[in-house]
Amino acid sequence: MTFGTAISSGASNLTNFSGRSSRSAFWWWYLPLFILSIIVERIVGAVLGSMVADGMSVAGLGLWSWLVAVIFQLLIIGVGCRRLHDSGKTGWLQLLLIFPCIGNIILIILWILPSTQGDNQYGPKPAE
Repeated sequence: MTFGTAISSGASNLTNFSGRSSRSAFWWWYLPLFILSIIVERIVGAVLGSMVADGMSVAGLGLWSWLVAVIFQLLIIGVGCRRLHDSGKTGWLQLLLIFPCIGNIILIILWILPSTQGDNQYGPKPAE
Protein backbone atom coordinates (compact mmCIF):
# COMPACT_ATOMS: atom_id res chain seq x y z
CA MET A 1 0.00 0.00 0.00
CA THR A 2 1.34 3.43 -0.91
CA PHE A 3 1.42 6.51 1.29
CA GLY A 4 -1.55 8.13 -0.49
CA THR A 5 -3.81 5.10 -0.36
CA ALA A 6 -2.91 4.47 3.29
CA ILE A 7 -3.83 8.04 4.23
CA SER A 8 -7.14 7.91 2.34
CA SER A 9 -7.93 4.48 3.81
CA GLY A 10 -7.11 5.65 7.34
CA ALA A 11 -9.09 8.87 6.93
CA SER A 12 -12.16 7.03 5.65
CA ASN A 13 -12.03 4.54 8.57
CA LEU A 14 -11.34 6.88 11.50
CA THR A 15 -14.09 5.47 13.70
CA ASN A 16 -13.97 1.92 12.36
CA PHE A 17 -12.69 -0.49 14.99
CA SER A 18 -13.56 -3.66 13.09
CA GLY A 19 -11.87 -5.34 10.18
CA ARG A 20 -8.18 -5.54 9.39
CA SER A 21 -5.40 -3.18 8.32
CA SER A 22 -2.13 -4.24 6.69
CA ARG A 23 1.28 -3.36 8.11
CA SER A 24 1.98 -0.87 5.35
CA ALA A 25 -1.40 0.84 5.82
CA PHE A 26 -0.79 1.12 9.55
CA TRP A 27 2.76 2.45 9.35
CA TRP A 28 2.01 4.91 6.52
CA TRP A 29 -0.86 6.25 8.66
CA TYR A 30 1.09 6.23 11.96
CA LEU A 31 4.29 7.86 10.70
CA PRO A 32 2.85 11.24 9.60
CA LEU A 33 0.61 11.42 12.69
CA PHE A 34 3.58 10.72 14.94
CA ILE A 35 5.71 13.39 13.24
CA LEU A 36 2.84 15.89 13.27
CA SER A 37 2.17 15.26 16.97
CA ILE A 38 5.84 15.96 17.78
CA ILE A 39 5.73 19.19 15.76
CA VAL A 40 2.50 20.33 17.43
CA GLU A 41 3.89 19.44 20.86
CA ARG A 42 7.04 21.50 20.19
CA ILE A 43 5.03 24.47 18.95
CA VAL A 44 2.63 24.39 21.89
CA GLY A 45 5.57 23.92 24.28
CA ALA A 46 7.39 26.90 22.78
CA VAL A 47 4.27 29.08 22.97
CA LEU A 48 3.58 28.01 26.56
CA GLY A 49 7.20 28.65 27.51
CA SER A 50 7.22 32.13 26.01
CA MET A 51 3.88 32.97 27.64
CA VAL A 52 5.13 31.85 31.05
CA ALA A 53 8.29 33.93 30.56
CA ASP A 54 6.10 36.96 29.76
CA GLY A 55 3.93 36.34 32.84
CA MET A 56 0.79 35.53 30.83
CA SER A 57 -1.88 32.96 31.76
CA VAL A 58 -1.45 29.60 30.05
CA ALA A 59 -4.53 27.77 31.38
CA GLY A 60 -6.34 27.88 28.03
CA LEU A 61 -3.36 26.64 26.03
CA GLY A 62 -2.89 23.71 28.39
CA LEU A 63 -6.46 22.64 27.63
CA TRP A 64 -5.86 22.98 23.87
CA SER A 65 -2.66 20.98 24.14
CA TRP A 66 -4.50 18.21 25.96
CA LEU A 67 -7.32 18.25 23.39
CA VAL A 68 -4.87 17.96 20.47
CA ALA A 69 -3.13 15.03 22.21
CA VAL A 70 -6.46 13.23 22.67
CA ILE A 71 -7.39 13.78 19.02
CA PHE A 72 -4.06 12.38 17.80
CA GLN A 73 -4.44 9.37 20.09
CA LEU A 74 -7.97 8.67 18.80
CA LEU A 75 -6.70 8.83 15.22
CA ILE A 76 -4.15 6.15 16.02
CA ILE A 77 -6.42 3.88 18.09
CA GLY A 78 -8.73 2.98 15.18
CA VAL A 79 -5.98 1.92 12.80
CA GLY A 80 -4.04 0.29 15.65
CA CYS A 81 -7.07 -1.82 16.51
CA ARG A 82 -7.43 -2.95 12.89
CA ARG A 83 -3.67 -3.68 12.73
CA LEU A 84 -3.92 -5.93 15.80
CA HIS A 85 -6.91 -7.66 14.20
CA ASP A 86 -4.79 -8.34 11.10
CA SER A 87 -2.32 -10.36 13.15
CA GLY A 88 -5.14 -12.23 14.91
CA LYS A 89 -5.04 -10.23 18.17
CA THR A 90 -7.80 -8.32 19.91
CA GLY A 91 -7.86 -4.53 19.65
CA TRP A 92 -8.28 -4.33 23.42
CA LEU A 93 -4.53 -4.94 23.71
CA GLN A 94 -4.13 -1.22 23.08
CA LEU A 95 -5.05 -0.78 26.73
CA LEU A 96 -1.38 -1.62 27.29
CA LEU A 97 -0.79 2.07 26.51
CA ILE A 98 -1.90 2.70 30.09
CA PHE A 99 1.50 1.37 31.19
CA PRO A 100 4.18 3.87 30.20
CA CYS A 101 7.15 2.65 28.19
CA ILE A 102 6.62 -1.13 28.51
CA GLY A 103 3.10 -0.90 27.06
CA ASN A 104 4.41 1.06 24.07
CA ILE A 105 7.19 -1.44 23.48
CA ILE A 106 4.81 -4.41 23.60
CA LEU A 107 2.38 -2.72 21.21
CA ILE A 108 5.11 -1.82 18.73
CA ILE A 109 6.15 -5.48 18.70
CA LEU A 110 2.53 -6.56 18.17
CA TRP A 111 2.05 -4.01 15.37
CA ILE A 112 5.17 -5.35 13.63
CA LEU A 113 3.94 -8.96 13.64
CA PRO A 114 3.08 -10.39 10.22
CA SER A 115 -0.51 -10.69 9.05
CA THR A 116 -2.36 -13.95 9.38
CA GLN A 117 -2.66 -15.65 6.00
CA GLY A 118 -6.14 -15.61 4.52
CA ASP A 119 -9.24 -14.77 6.50
CA ASN A 120 -9.38 -14.72 10.28
CA GLN A 121 -12.10 -14.03 12.88
CA TYR A 122 -11.83 -10.29 12.15
CA GLY A 123 -12.47 -10.46 8.42
CA PRO A 124 -10.82 -11.03 5.07
CA LYS A 125 -7.16 -10.25 4.44
CA PRO A 126 -6.73 -6.56 3.57
CA ALA A 127 -5.18 -5.35 0.34
CA GLU A 128 -1.46 -4.74 0.57
